[in-house]
Amino acid sequence: MAKLHNLGFPRIGENRQLKFALEHYWQGKIDQQTLQDNAQAIRAKNLKLQQHLDFAQVGDFSFYDHVLDTSFLLGNVPKRADRDGENTLDDYFRLARGQAPGDTSCCGIAAGEMTKWFDTNYHYIVPEFCQQTSFELNADKLIKQINEARAKGFVTKPVILGPVTYLWLGKAKDESNPLHLLDTLLPVYQQLLTKLAKLGIEWVQFDEPALVTDLDNEWLLAYRYAYQYLKERQVKILLTTYFGALASNLPTACQLPVDGIHLDAIKGKADIAQILPQLSEQQVLSLGVIDGRNIWKTELNKVLDFIEPIAEQLGDRLWLAPSCSLLHVPVDLDVENNIPEEVKNWLAFAKQKLNELTVLGKALKFGRESVATELAENTRCLVARTSSALVNNDAVRQAVQQVRAEDSQRQSPYPQRAVLQQSKLKLPRFPTTTIGSFPQTSEIRATRREFKQNKIDLSSYQQKIKTEIKQCIEIQEELQLDVLVHGEAERNDMVEYFGEQLSGFVFSQFGWVQSYGSRCVKPPIIYGDVSRQGSLTLDWTLYAQSLTKKPLKGMLSGPVTILNWSFVRDDQPRSETCQQIALAIRDEVIDLEAAGIGIIQIDEAALREGLPLRKSQWQDYLTWSVNAFKLSANGVQDSTQIHTHMCYSEFNDIIEAIANMDADVITIETSRSDMELLDVFDQFAYPNQIGPGVYDIHTPNIPTVDSIVQLMNSASERIPAERLWLNPDCGLKTRGWQEVTPALENMMAAAQILRQ
Repeated sequence: MAKLHNLGFPRIGENRQLKFALEHYWQGKIDQQTLQDNAQAIRAKNLKLQQHLDFAQVGDFSFYDHVLDTSFLLGNVPKRADRDGENTLDDYFRLARGQAPGDTSCCGIAAGEMTKWFDTNYHYIVPEFCQQTSFELNADKLIKQINEARAKGFVTKPVILGPVTYLWLGKAKDESNPLHLLDTLLPVYQQLLTKLAKLGIEWVQFDEPALVTDLDNEWLLAYRYAYQYLKERQVKILLTTYFGALASNLPTACQLPVDGIHLDAIKGKADIAQILPQLSEQQVLSLGVIDGRNIWKTELNKVLDFIEPIAEQLGDRLWLAPSCSLLHVPVDLDVENNIPEEVKNWLAFAKQKLNELTVLGKALKFGRESVATELAENTRCLVARTSSALVNNDAVRQAVQQVRAEDSQRQSPYPQRAVLQQSKLKLPRFPTTTIGSFPQTSEIRATRREFKQNKIDLSSYQQKIKTEIKQCIEIQEELQLDVLVHGEAERNDMVEYFGEQLSGFVFSQFGWVQSYGSRCVKPPIIYGDVSRQGSLTLDWTLYAQSLTKKPLKGMLSGPVTILNWSFVRDDQPRSETCQQIALAIRDEVIDLEAAGIGIIQIDEAALREGLPLRKSQWQDYLTWSVNAFKLSANGVQDSTQIHTHMCYSEFNDIIEAIANMDADVITIETSRSDMELLDVFDQFAYPNQIGPGVYDIHTPNIPTVDSIVQLMNSASERIPAERLWLNPDCGLKTRGWQEVTPALENMMAAAQILRQ
């Protein structure tokens, strides 16, 4: 009956093989063929895990980012990266990160702009367009992967980013409209479909997630036009949507001449009843019934109750899949040994989710009795989770109920606070600082690893970390930065570090998820009520402050970021979990202030990424998320300066909510987007202080003094100079000292020029 397929699989490998291969290649330790061999081995393992499905998807593997892959597939490579006209792998890495192996900072290029993939923590490289943009098919890499899978006996389903979503994700570098490129883009897609047909491909997955967002008539017409253009083809198209409901775009999707539609049955379940009667007798309906964004087990009996009538109606025209690509979850739960068994029984990673899919398929084909054992075990685990004492904490719930509205308000408006803070801190014009973290060297990582493996005791570990902090303070003093940080040598990750010290969290050993390129994160798992058990950062912060007379920032991760960068329990509203985290961070803020720390940064790097994809749902999210930040931050005196930081996000459309956070200083990314994010301040008078990131830390390139001065001059046209700070655009943990030191030297030189 129902066919089983997958939309995408994690490409980093179960032990992050891709990460290490990439970094070794960039460092010149392995050659390109060895890198390709590593990639092929990962793809082979991924295929083996999916051998029970009816299709093996290909084209979902990427060395850095699948949107960047699409740009190279379509021959849309900016001239600055295309050095020899061949669109080579090194050109690809230049656009991704500013450099390829063998390049130096003097011959690096401006990396492509990077931003969040819809409402996830995955980053993509933004396609660039201009009036001269042209497209040319370069399908060799995709065809190689198709042949690779077919040689192993798999029926292949290529995964391609659809033409309209590709344009929707991109940005024009001039006054042109990306949609005006559709006529030149579609022939390349048609060439691709023709080439795939000659290879004997039956189905192609066209990902069009832009269809779950708010689209105006121009974009909806573009969908009708594009797929009407592609109507004459010899392969079948599965139009694939995810991350939300089609909602108002459903009529457009139903009118497109495609052979099947995939719906996210987790976030867009309401679409299904509406779309069923509109399917033709030949069209396939693919339902994403396994959550591809979270790690909780699927309630299999409940899913079967829902899909059995649909299977009866559609027969083999019903396909089942995860809701979206499994790129967003870890690879394999079976390798985890440190997660408590009780909690582990509630979880499913990518491999286990495909097993759940197989159980559902077997139940539809042979009846539930054929999988009675699996269904009974699934139910047992879910019932045990509901009744577990690990999940509920009455004291936490009582604390939440006692929160008052005034707990989220500062004592005085910003102008009054600013006077008190300047009197206390005595900072110069254009004060300089960093975002918090400094390079996580191999020595730091080795120290942390030795401590976790009990090879060194607590005292030895603490002494080694203190040595790293002392060196970090000395370097900042030598650079003459105005506001220092302790460098976060003790922190493995800005969310994991805090979660390890809070109740209600559990941590995997190998639960890595790709954020971008070789950058992987290991999201904590929030399974129960959250509370602070003791000091989170106080000792390290006070030690660092004891080493300098300059102001030092206490560094905390904010409640919304901790929430959005974790796998969150799904048995209560996310807003309730966020409020619990906010109370825990609030206690730490109050303790830092009481200990004499006068500047406290509460990072909300992920505030924007939790924003619903539909504007009609924004206000509810912004209300509870901003209130959670304010609850965490606003228990302090007016003289204490609160900072926050936001990473690569398009936040212009929520600037009023950001202003409502009422942080004294906000630091943001602006360098990679050429200060484009500051355009909003032409219309919106941001009331507080702001630090526009003056150089891109996601590339090894070292900024020049002139480039920093130019960026700040641009910023000062929108924001009064007396309210501007100088800082990098993000933390420095992923960079080396050989890059960080000269970059900060140039930043300080720029500050001196600006002050003069």
